[in-house]
Amino acid sequence: MPQLHPARSLIRPLMLSFGLALAAPAAHAADIRALAQQEQQPLLDTLRDLVQIESGSKDIEGLNQLAERIAGQLKQLGGTVDILQTTDIYRLDDTPEKIGPAVQAVFKGTGSAKIMLIAHMDTVYLKGMLKDQPFRIDGDKAHGLGIADDKQGVATILHAVALLQKLNFRNYGTLTVLINGDEEISSPGWRSTITRLAAEQDAVFSFEGGGTDGTLRLATSGIGSAYLTVHGKSSHAGARPEGGVNALYELSHQVLQMKDLSKPEQGLKLNWTVSKSGTNRNVIPAEATAQADARALKVADFDELEKALQDKIKNRLLPDSRVDVKFEVRRPPLETTDASRRVAGHGKTIYQELGLSLNVAERATGGGTDAAFAALKTKGAVVEGMGLSGFGAHSNDAEYVQINSIVPRLYLTTRMIMDLSDGKVK
Repeated sequence: MPQLHPARSLIRPLMLSFGLALAAPAAHAADIRALAQQEQQPLLDTLRDLVQIESGSKDIEGLNQLAERIAGQLKQLGGTVDILQTTDIYRLDDTPEKIGPAVQAVFKGTGSAKIMLIAHMDTVYLKGMLKDQPFRIDGDKAHGLGIADDKQGVATILHAVALLQKLNFRNYGTLTVLINGDEEISSPGWRSTITRLAAEQDAVFSFEGGGTDGTLRLATSGIGSAYLTVHGKSSHAGARPEGGVNALYELSHQVLQMKDLSKPEQGLKLNWTVSKSGTNRNVIPAEATAQADARALKVADFDELEKALQDKIKNRLLPDSRVDVKFEVRRPPLETTDASRRVAGHGKTIYQELGLSLNVAERATGGGTDAAFAALKTKGAVVEGMGLSGFGAHSNDAEYVQINSIVPRLYLTTRMIMDLSDGKVK
């Protein structure tokens, strides 16, 4: 792969700073590709540093340390950087008392396009697990705790911004970076911030991994949870059962009448998966609970499902029982839009310049991500899967990224930002 001559590496940023971009797109592309190649080892060095800081979603100390590390690098790149703490928390059933920080950086340019890059720094792992999965390179794979989900995303963003700086490219209006610390617990603290900032953008790129083949995703499934609680009245099950109100009977009635709310033909699924009632064999249960997993492909489907649940509980088997249902949207669906299609389609063209093909998935696959929160109120494009190719997310011993995906992904990200800023994405 051609390397920039030392003198040329000094002249190129100077030429670009005076707006003397090369007339030949191929030559310009070669310069970006060469710089991306030079950025590969620094990106691996950053990945090593990020992996060496444990940052489980509930490890506030580790998240604070990692936030300082990321913020420092963004400051060196010239961004206006803040480490944010949240008070706007969407309390879910499993939300911890304290939520980790987020790092926000804003780079101001000379143009008008508003572009946002998002990733998350928290992992699913517990403190102390790093010793069993340290950073190491084995052939074309870089292994490490949380390296695929999502420390590679953080590193890719940092070094794409560095590449833009080396090109002296500032034709965007604003380039916003947001790295949050609670994605793995459904982003209770930062979902509203992601939605608010994304609403102002022309494009949002989310840097979850692109799987083993680098596929970009324009749609993801929404994830919801339903919680059913029945309040009855206890009584002796042998001596005086008629004096009680059997919460288990009412729960069974409710679950059975809600079992057919799924609509598989449109991707809506509701399945009751966990239930609990009673304290002793000889006591009429005074309380019973159940939980359900819900999936949807459209935001409106969750709204309709919640309404259906509330309507169903009005029909009770035992009039003296009290029934409550709570529905949580853990993640809304990400829905494909024309804007996202256009941007992803341009990405295919960019990859062709490298002699590579780029897959774009318009139908939802896998779990939800923060890209869905970004898409809730924006008219701009939202593209997921901009991160490196890899495998083994959430595993104890198999997580890795493919080193040969670093240069293509840096090239793709950089070109996407430049072409959007220059109005070349139609």
